Amino acid sequence: MVYPKIIQGGMGVAVSSWTLARAVALRGQIGVVSGTAMDVVLARRLQMGDIGGHMRRALDHFPIREMAERVWQRYFEPGGKAEDAAHKSRPVFQMQSGAALIELTVVANFVEVWLAKHGHNGPVGINLLEKIQLPTLPSLYGAILAGVDYVLMGAGIPRHIPAALDSLAAQQVTELRVDVAGALPDEKYVTAFDPAPFCGENAAPLQRPKFLAIVSSGALATNLAKKSTGKVDGFVIEGSTAGGHNAPPRGKMELDETGQPIYGPRDIPDLAVFRDLGLPFWLAGSYGDPEQLTHALAEGAQGVQVGTAFAFCDESGLAPELREATIKLSLEGKARIYTDPLASPTGFPFKVLQMAGTVSEQSDYEARPRICDLGYLRTPYRKEGGGVGYRCASEPIEDYLKKGGELEETVGRKCVCNGLLATIGLAQVQKVGGKELPLVTSGDEVAQLAKYVPAGQTSYSASDVIDFLLRDVPEYSVA
Repeated sequence: MVYPKIIQGGMGVAVSSWTLARAVALRGQIGVVSGTAMDVVLARRLQMGDIGGHMRRALDHFPIREMAERVWQRYFEPGGKAEDAAHKSRPVFQMQSGAALIELTVVANFVEVWLAKHGHNGPVGINLLEKIQLPTLPSLYGAILAGVDYVLMGAGIPRHIPAALDSLAAQQVTELRVDVAGALPDEKYVTAFDPAPFCGENAAPLQRPKFLAIVSSGALATNLAKKSTGKVDGFVIEGSTAGGHNAPPRGKMELDETGQPIYGPRDIPDLAVFRDLGLPFWLAGSYGDPEQLTHALAEGAQGVQVGTAFAFCDESGLAPELREATIKLSLEGKARIYTDPLASPTGFPFKVLQMAGTVSEQSDYEARPRICDLGYLRTPYRKEGGGVGYRCASEPIEDYLKKGGELEETVGRKCVCNGLLATIGLAQVQKVGGKELPLVTSGDEVAQLAKYVPAGQTSYSASDVIDFLLRDVPEYSVA
């Protein structure tokens, strides 16, 4: 099988929006939507008045009409909410989440993938984080309902996802094991999803998407290829310069003089291992130029995954003012990334663009009251007696400590959930603290955005990126 040479990265919360994924897929490359927090993204887009009418258009194609109508009636505000008004709250995920939240999640992921795929035959994928486990099954099912072609997942060890895809595509009740801190050796915690309310009891099987695991080492890839409960179809090998969450350095964490993690030779994946596995793979992390694509192909890769270049193009979901400001910083040689070992409550290093007016500024971070009202990055933990509680190292410190957390785990933690939503123009207005500030994540290549900007312009398109990347590929001609 001949695969596309470019995978567009699945970035942030709806930075990899349907508009971006569609633009990339229209060019025959793999366009990817982010599946993180799509329930709240859809709810807030509707509260903003469904600008352009795109949500309504997709909702009209959801298989169960009354479900789509319930979501519409619950969240749509004609003309959009007032700028200083708060977005409506919705429940946070638990081991057994309520029917309304599950319904919203399925519908939201369907909407995003349907919009990305509508009107063409190009390949579309969805990116999820293994670390965020509780919404995974309804998110995947909504994407499969819309005909998603690829599922990409990293930020953990997604060993059980291939089998879950098999089961969901077969319209079967599906369970997914959930990591619970402090669980006893003989205890198993699972979350379950039943497709029946969304398809009926005798629905036909759906297309099972290909599964690409995002990994940083050959050892992890070998483990997944041999021990996953289902078929792994390929890998994205992500280096430490990629944006968002990074794998921590191998061995003991050491920091440089600026407080950033130090990566060394042990963190460079052995591509021979991937070649020996015989599965397709793509290279990621500072592969946003034609020379790197040529290098990847020479190493046996199908191509490259590129995130940063697409994150700041015209079609991305990033708020326009942040796109413009970042490109300006890059053109002036002032764009700077800090790999923050503390920012994310997941414990994974997290790349943060240093920019005034965002929570990358220490003073703005310190001024924000700690609030955990979205809960995607909460850690389930075993309570005394065997029940499950939920805690986040970015929540109010006293609450975290009451739940058995350690004080040192709270130092420097940022609210990634609220920050990423603010980055796409869907900031919450809090009762205390006001409007949430953005948290912009990017790969190291943000310093080189100028190379994608056509002469005489101050912005660039997804097609500009694709043309630039494929210019040295012999069989490629500009569409």
